[in-house]
Amino acid sequence: MEASFAASGDVAPDRRDVLADGIAREEARLAELIHEQDRAKARLDALKVELASHGAEPAVRIHLPPSIPGPVPATSAGKVALFHSLFRGRDDVYPRLWISAKTGKKGYAPACSNEWVRGVCEKPQVKCGECPSQAFLPFSDKAVLDHLQGRHVMGVYPLLRDETCWFLAVDFDKGSWAEDVAAFRETCRSVGLPAAVERSRSGNGTHVWFFFSAPVPAGTARKMGSYLLTETMQRRHQLGMGSYDRLFPNQDTMPRGGFGNLIALPLQHDPREKGNTLFVDEGFVPYPDQWAYLASVRRIEPAVVEEVARAAARLGQVMGVRLWGTGDGEEDAAPWLRLPSRRPRKIPVLGP
Repeated sequence: MEASFAASGDVAPDRRDVLADGIAREEARLAELIHEQDRAKARLDALKVELASHGAEPAVRIHLPPSIPGPVPATSAGKVALFHSLFRGRDDVYPRLWISAKTGKKGYAPACSNEWVRGVCEKPQVKCGECPSQAFLPFSDKAVLDHLQGRHVMGVYPLLRDETCWFLAVDFDKGSWAEDVAAFRETCRSVGLPAAVERSRSGNGTHVWFFFSAPVPAGTARKMGSYLLTETMQRRHQLGMGSYDRLFPNQDTMPRGGFGNLIALPLQHDPREKGNTLFVDEGFVPYPDQWAYLASVRRIEPAVVEEVARAAARLGQVMGVRLWGTGDGEEDAAPWLRLPSRRPRKIPVLGP
């Protein structure tokens, strides 16, 4: 038998298992080393950012009194209540992720009890915002619980009917996102504004959240965000902020017949297993207790948001921000070029 194994070049079954186990261990170790390398690079970028901006005073400085962390929820009901209190938007409707089984295409649509009901739902010919058979599901505690437990992935429409919002979020996507976010976070710290950083679903970007203690006019909140972006670029001239994508809410006013643009919510069940859609520290390492961190997040008073926006406007440090979408779930390439009829405005070519 031994000669037979040697002649054929086969490996004995017990040795095969040992080799397979060894390969699995080394692959796991290699994956951990790669992950640690990414974390070390992020920490290095953050330190470089802090060193580069050391001593540079921002144009606007806020002095907030110390905050008292809230109680850490220990039950599912408590966690849902905390989540619901932070990520507040439209209560009468929320967007839900869909994935095509045929093409793999992904998108969000308003959650509706009439969705795809034969003879009632007329998608895609009729948009949800214009459908006469709307039966939208509310942003409820049950919807949040289903999101946290992985039964669906939900988002939120941050722009309320009265054109105010409970939070502002800044999206950094791809490119030099780690360095850009580190610089932006340092600006927020220098200005005195608390910012919560969530790693995106893909892991290749972040959302930076600012939570308010009461609704703030969307235009005012967006001016505050625009100032923070402007200040970041002025403090670090070599930084192009190429990874900056957009602000949420995307608009100052509610678009006609729409809901305003949506943002996906954090703590998504499956991405959490990969360290994504979690809130992270300066080294982009997830906080070990997400609920303790969220309970400690400070909410900014509307008067403070107004103070920052007013001071930034007075100093001329509110840059133009990118506008996206019409709020019906489909994003326009250039919404500022659209006529009231929603048709694109034709721009004449006057030069070569």
